[in-house]
Amino acid sequence: MLRVRGTTYHFRRIVPPTLRTALNRREIWVSLKTGYQNEARKRASLLHARTTELFMQAHSVLAEPEALSRLEGLRVALRDLQSVNLPSSAQETGAMPVSAPMPKPRTMKKTAKTPKAQPLMLSDALKRFVLDNPHASADTKKATQRAVDLFLQAFGDAPVSIIGGEKAGALRDLLFSLPASLGKRKSNLTLEEEAQRAREEGLPTLSGKSVKNHMMRLSALWNQLHQRELVTRNPWTGWNFENGQKIVRRSWTTKELALLASASWHSTSVPEQTFRLVTLIAAYSGMRLGEICAMRKEDLQTVDGIPCFLIRPHPETGWAPKTEAGTRIVPVHSKLIEAGVLVLKNTIDGPYLIPGLENSKQGIRGAALGRAFSLLKTRIGLPAEITFHSFRHTVSTQLRNADANIREVWIDRLLGHEATHKSQGTTTYLTGISTANLKQTIEAISYPETTFANVTI
Repeated sequence: MLRVRGTTYHFRRIVPPTLRTALNRREIWVSLKTGYQNEARKRASLLHARTTELFMQAHSVLAEPEALSRLEGLRVALRDLQSVNLPSSAQETGAMPVSAPMPKPRTMKKTAKTPKAQPLMLSDALKRFVLDNPHASADTKKATQRAVDLFLQAFGDAPVSIIGGEKAGALRDLLFSLPASLGKRKSNLTLEEEAQRAREEGLPTLSGKSVKNHMMRLSALWNQLHQRELVTRNPWTGWNFENGQKIVRRSWTTKELALLASASWHSTSVPEQTFRLVTLIAAYSGMRLGEICAMRKEDLQTVDGIPCFLIRPHPETGWAPKTEAGTRIVPVHSKLIEAGVLVLKNTIDGPYLIPGLENSKQGIRGAALGRAFSLLKTRIGLPAEITFHSFRHTVSTQLRNADANIREVWIDRLLGHEATHKSQGTTTYLTGISTANLKQTIEAISYPETTFANVTI
């Protein structure tokens, strides 16, 4: 159905043999006015649906002799396929002409035409000039493959000759919106869905350095293409990699926590009790929003005589902690026990510990809560640098400033951070930290008595 001529995709469809005489044509050939495969597929799909409809109408006309007068209208419709309502990006290209009926073959000999050279696709350029290059290092091949894969995931394969500044800029903007953990764990989400997940959960996004590295790999490939005159310019150079929209998140102040506690809850997608419960757990544990929302009832267990949350992978749903260090034990703070958290295991219906939440279209449990929290903090006037993740910052800051005899490795273990020092001794010690030490660490978290006074279960 798709054909490439030069740098442009075309739609081609053979007219059924039984309709060729009636419709006065053997095939339909329409320029799709694009060199991008994904866009071409969308436009071709619309044309396929339209031609199928016309073929069905033609079959109906042939079966009803009294309706033969409609044939001329169907012939005109086939000639005017450019009137099909294509997406806006297709409309901007103008009308799409339809090829004329194929002339009858002549008996005279024709001079054989030299076949046109096929355009060099990005995937082919990667293989030819990088992956098959014996002088390219393994690191260069791997990094360039990764950068090209990101482009292909975002826009599909395309001739290198038509990839310009517009697509380079679009990729740069997309990269800045992707989560920093991209590629560190398996995911079935598209890049757009990954970016949406990062926005909804307030995840850290790719740094300017990471974005710059991807763009530089593409720029190096384009330098080779430019030297060989396969492209006219290099669109991957000259970009700024300082993301001015990046906001450094910080801890809550006592005044901001009081404002949050007194705010009325207006969301209809998440019950207020669920919101209060999740914020309470975050404030007294430092756990991430996704970790709290993904906990199952069996993740609340007693370890060494101490009630604990177990943060661990759940293969049955595909959820896993953000990092290897994220798999851990978090003792339940005494304030959470006073609020009634331990009774959830025996009173909540369903497999999850936190009630009132549904999975998003991307399969993310708690995404609706993340969005509702963002709307609430905007409504009550909290600054942009305060997000749900700020609870984690607050806990980390409190523990590191606590007067109690708390060691740095205990804090790292509790929060699921990678150990600051990677020595063998540190690694071995981390695995042997007792639950009692973690309990001592968690109990160092404290807030004014009035901050969460209205939260009960």
